[in-house]
Amino acid sequence: MSEIVDGHHHIWRQADLPWLVGPMQPRIFGPYEAIRRDYPIEEYLDDLKDTGVTRSVYVQTNWANDRFEDEAAWVQRTADEHGWPHAIVAYANFAVDDVRPQLDRLKRYSLVRGVRMQLHWHENPLYRFAAKPDLCIDPVVRRNVARLAGYGWSFDLQVFTPQMPDAAHLADSCPKVTFILQHAGMLEDLSPAGRAAWRAGMARLAACPNVVSKLSGLGTFIHRNDPAHIAAVVADTVAIFGAERCLFGSNFPIEKLWTSYRELVETFRAAAAPLSAEQRDAIFRATATRVYRL
Repeated sequence: MSEIVDGHHHIWRQADLPWLVGPMQPRIFGPYEAIRRDYPIEEYLDDLKDTGVTRSVYVQTNWANDRFEDEAAWVQRTADEHGWPHAIVAYANFAVDDVRPQLDRLKRYSLVRGVRMQLHWHENPLYRFAAKPDLCIDPVVRRNVARLAGYGWSFDLQVFTPQMPDAAHLADSCPKVTFILQHAGMLEDLSPAGRAAWRAGMARLAACPNVVSKLSGLGTFIHRNDPAHIAAVVADTVAIFGAERCLFGSNFPIEKLWTSYRELVETFRAAAAPLSAEQRDAIFRATATRVYRL
């Protein structure tokens, strides 16, 4: 069994996450009672047992914005104690006048490799997260994202299909920053027209040499581990970006709402089976190792 890097997962203490403490809300991943609790590193490590996963990347989980450093500090302590995770994608607010004071605070934690501020906005309020649809072309956001280059950090980019042209402009304007597209561009409209629009947006993003795509979160909108759906998204994304610009992520424990870690890995392995050994190694190990500097 070849080595796997999980390029996108979470751990948490429920008390730290306002969205897991407050009343249940409609969410893109459906009913989530099963994860309204602590999800510690010990459970994550138990979930991934015997799957071939040897390293992992933690991605921020929406603590209260003013506690962004507390989150990085807690994950760093967890890693110091347990040896997992191996990299941190922290949170910072890129809509402020100058993000650098936040980045300077995050610099204290040796595992920080990148930052995510979720920019996805949708006409459907259920899918909406960002305050407005065009943050990618906001001059303040753009200037702040460009500042990541001085820290050697990447930007985890989360957008829907209609936002992809603006996202590509953001990537073009920050050529020294690596952008890691979340969840293969969050395909949610599975109609022929929806898929065509998604493929066109993905091609526009792939034209930016500093963008890579994360093969993760593919059950988000269908609420199941669907082998045919995952195989189709993997095949299209690899055809557009090339395997050397794709990486696997489990999105656990969100995906734990409908599948086990082992089943998820097996589904992705099956989806990648038609590819060469070198392409599979890129998706499951090499790309994440490179872009997150593991």
